[in-house]
Amino acid sequence: MEDDKSNPEPRRKFHPVYLLLLIPYIALLWVPFYNRIEPVLFGIPFFYWFQMLWIVLGVACLYPVYAHEERNK
Repeated sequence: MEDDKSNPEPRRKFHPVYLLLLIPYIALLWVPFYNRIEPVLFGIPFFYWFQMLWIVLGVACLYPVYAHEERNK
């Protein structure tokens, strides 16, 4: 049986694209920023549509990280 330490996986270096992962985290973590009713969009209070908007924006932030990871496999 071979020793796993003989063929270690190369360590990945930090790339600035990973900072995009912080954007949705920080935006949704700071609840007092979006804890209000106005402005209303199609009858939906800001508190709800802001969070739903971040579903789409979160994907937009995750895709460059995914593309970077796929390119460097």
